[in-house]
Amino acid sequence: MTTLASHLFLDSPRPGAVARGEAARPQLHEELSGFVYNGQRTRTIVTGISLPDRGELVKVPTYVNEFWTSRQRQAHSLHEVSYRACFKPQLPKFFIDRLTRTGDAVYDPFMGRGTTLLEAALLGRRPHGCDINPLSRALIAPRLCPPSLAAVAQRLDQLDLAHEQGLPEDLLAFYHPETLGEIAALRRYLLARQTTGTLDAVDAWIRMVAVNRLTGHSPGFFSVYTMPPNQAVSVEVQKRINERRNQIPPRRDVRALILAKTRSLLKDLVEDERTRLTQVSVDSRLCTRPAHSTPELAAGTIELVVTSPPFLDVVDYAADNWLRCWFCGVDPASVEITMARKLADWEAAMARVFRELYRVVRPGGHVAFEVGEVRGGRVRLEETVIPAAASAGFLPELILINQQDFTKTANCWGVTNNTKGTNTNRVVLLVRPPE
Repeated sequence: MTTLASHLFLDSPRPGAVARGEAARPQLHEELSGFVYNGQRTRTIVTGISLPDRGELVKVPTYVNEFWTSRQRQAHSLHEVSYRACFKPQLPKFFIDRLTRTGDAVYDPFMGRGTTLLEAALLGRRPHGCDINPLSRALIAPRLCPPSLAAVAQRLDQLDLAHEQGLPEDLLAFYHPETLGEIAALRRYLLARQTTGTLDAVDAWIRMVAVNRLTGHSPGFFSVYTMPPNQAVSVEVQKRINERRNQIPPRRDVRALILAKTRSLLKDLVEDERTRLTQVSVDSRLCTRPAHSTPELAAGTIELVVTSPPFLDVVDYAADNWLRCWFCGVDPASVEITMARKLADWEAAMARVFRELYRVVRPGGHVAFEVGEVRGGRVRLEETVIPAAASAGFLPELILINQQDFTKTANCWGVTNNTKGTNTNRVVLLVRPPE
């Protein structure tokens, strides 16, 4: 187990002074220590981490500032799909810009909605990803090869979304009967295309958009007002919301909302970006499996990993994703999401992942591993990540703490700024030693 780290403030920081980080990217240390954002200079400290396996204390340079904006929707429009606990595109961009070149392979073993992959592809890198959640591939693959607005509009016009008989009546807590009929008809069409192997890029795009329009808190979603769209409440909870708000699900036009969201997602996409996405997506690898076993990825082929793993404590996958799983024909009970309540169990799970990352990352390549503060800030997972990574052979390069002001999401959940771990990105940058 990891001992509690100590923080030593440095009046005159010496970039790259820690021996374990000198060989990799000394210029990155210099940039971070001299970084100024809105007049705020970087605070440079040293984090001491005990490595029980080696019987030593490693001192890791730690840089604290706001290194990228906390403002909403400042990245490419293609990123704007909902997923629980996703990080901002500026985070992977920060490391991709500094640690890779055009054509390099960038990988996320916990890809979620695919933020790292999409940002890498937009920057001309080859995107690779893995997630045990089958919904992840459905969310990112269409955005790596997006169809035109005209193609989506044409396909939607061709669909028969006539009202179905035998609709799931419990879903009427969310949807007007005619809206639910259209959703069920679209679901039936997509599942049939998937079963017959005829689901094409336009179908996959429509499915991705529909998944992101199932429930939400504005007229842009298929549902009546409910919680934010990255997780679905239960039917019983929705009935209570309806009663409390005295609301009845309104009629929504499924085709129109899918087309509107498509237009929004594609609004920033220019022709050279579309060409770039087409070129790099040919070589992409998208795996649906545990992150500690990825035989699809060849050894020593990854230049940079940027990821955020499942955090400590229980994530109820079935409760969060039951409606999305229903629409996509996924059995939520079959998805074995990592759920670790004890720190030792989480560390053991991450150690297995790091052993696999050590295999696929090239010598001299990097891993940017983002974690948050959990349990009211009492647990800083970076202090557990470093021993787990070191046991696999990685060396700690630095810790970057991106500390931000209020975020919209934190505010809507009633979370005070910079408490409960919601407003900091804590990134451990690791390097596989050069051979």
